[in-house]
Amino acid sequence: MNPKTTILIVDDEVNICELIRLYVEKEGYEAVIATDGEEAIEKFKSTAPGLILLDVMLPKKDGWQVCREIRTVDNTPIIMLTAKGETFDKVLGLELGADDYIVKPFEPKELVARIKAVLRRSEMNVPQEDDEKEAVLEFDGLRISQATYDIYLDGKKIEMPPKEFELLHFLAKNTNKVYTRDQLLDEIWGYEFFGDSRTVDVHIKRIREKIETEGKNWQLKTVWGVGYKFEVEQ
Repeated sequence: MNPKTTILIVDDEVNICELIRLYVEKEGYEAVIATDGEEAIEKFKSTAPGLILLDVMLPKKDGWQVCREIRTVDNTPIIMLTAKGETFDKVLGLELGADDYIVKPFEPKELVARIKAVLRRSEMNVPQEDDEKEAVLEFDGLRISQATYDIYLDGKKIEMPPKEFELLHFLAKNTNKVYTRDQLLDEIWGYEFFGDSRTVDVHIKRIREKIETEGKNWQLKTVWGVGYKFEVEQ
């Protein structure tokens, strides 16, 4: 199988899996199905899919745990599937590193559009070899490498989930420019996200907890009433 076109569908309802399989195969993708969390991890390791459609409510391991485990080793795009529509679920899924979130029941066209958008953005975020030097941002004691998704603060490696990294990298790449929460949602999650802008606040808070330190000429700054910026003193 070609990992770029293989989609791992994870849902404990077999009829939903088969329905999604029809949608994605019609679009030219290959499909692999798992019906519980443990099988999802096994299929992920054996097939190296290009994208994962991951239900939240699963036997053996729920979708949150599966997402967590995958994110410790890989940045494969993940779209969470759930019958719940609460903001809390959306924020939690995105905090754990999911790339998108869709509520069941969904329209086939919407699901396919989300898949294409997430795959497109994922491909755009992979730097080419010639771009690797340009993908490294360096500030006072802070080094951010897009090529390896590594962050170092005063020589110490800082662990961040993909979306925290991408948010920090985007702001740092555009120093001193203010972005609204909606702009950041659109830039980082890469689709028309009908969610709560609190998602951005949660990610900013977590980034600050990891990198804020005294005596630097940069800071992740809140611009009250507007949004956020990565401020560097001239």
